[in-house]
Amino acid sequence: MAFRRRSKSYPFFSQEFLIQNHADIVFSWVILILIGLMFETTAKTAILFIQPQYNISTMSADGEVTLYHYGWKDCATVLFYLCITIILHAVVQEYVLDKVNRRLHLSKSKNTKFNESGQLCVFYLVSSLWSLYEGYILHPSSLWENYPHVHLRFHVKFFYLTQLAYWFHTLPELYFQKVRKEEIPRQLQYVSLYLLHILAAYLLNLTRVGLVLLFLQYLSEMGFHLSRLFYFIDENHHKMFEMWSIGFVLTRMITLTLMFLAVGFGLARSENQMLDLETGNFNTLSIRLLVLFMVCFTQSWLLWKFFRFQLSRTREMRLEQVARKRAAAKHQMQRTLKRDSGTYYIFDSPNNLS
Repeated sequence: MAFRRRSKSYPFFSQEFLIQNHADIVFSWVILILIGLMFETTAKTAILFIQPQYNISTMSADGEVTLYHYGWKDCATVLFYLCITIILHAVVQEYVLDKVNRRLHLSKSKNTKFNESGQLCVFYLVSSLWSLYEGYILHPSSLWENYPHVHLRFHVKFFYLTQLAYWFHTLPELYFQKVRKEEIPRQLQYVSLYLLHILAAYLLNLTRVGLVLLFLQYLSEMGFHLSRLFYFIDENHHKMFEMWSIGFVLTRMITLTLMFLAVGFGLARSENQMLDLETGNFNTLSIRLLVLFMVCFTQSWLLWKFFRFQLSRTREMRLEQVARKRAAAKHQMQRTLKRDSGTYYIFDSPNNLS
């Protein structure tokens, strides 16, 4: 299965060979694990990678229900779906984004940003719909009721495993996509923030709060990257950025409000506020303050970067307007001088007076 057109062959295990064929290599490893399901001796090991672990069966009003909790075996599952994500990344790039790029004829820098926005739009769309499906955003009280939320339904646990797989997969993609050195710190910055918040929500059993906050964050980020895609297609599309700017600020305000409501007030009123690792209860004052500080610091930092960018952009636009006015005034003055000098020579030339 080839994901990229080979214009040139490279020596085996060379850097260019690995970059050009990384999706095929990962695909072969995935097939090897799937083949392991066919044999009894390797089936248990293969299932460890493919299927979420730590399931328990409980009785409910609807009958027997299978629930899940987390453990160290989740690392194997995240690793497997990290490889799946690398393959899907290559598929979207080869069969969607590259075809659009050939029609747009973008510059190299714009081409890189277009690919980044295209990949993230697909991920944000799927993830936001997935997190919205749970419906916790419509019932805010469910964010802290019956805490700790140790036992998760299959699609909730699988959501968090795929989230971790996606953001971990972006680290090797920095190498595979040959990202410029000056761009790497910026990407490592936001990838680290996503991993920190997702892991905190997963390990501290704040999965319901995490689902709602990720939905709001992904919806806002999808608006930005959609605006950037439309801008690359037609540079006259500026109004979408203005709409995104309003949505960005509203998202920060809603995120902070929900965090104070769920963690600052909801969990603070809970009767059980003792640290208990066996039951998964992390509802203590110090952990609540740490979680609030982490989220508030991140949201404040995002707002600070946003307003700083907007101020610098406003200054640049003012300077451009002043430069245009000066250029127009200079051009008008030159035209006036030419007209005046032409009039002098027409009426005051010695040849005309003779």
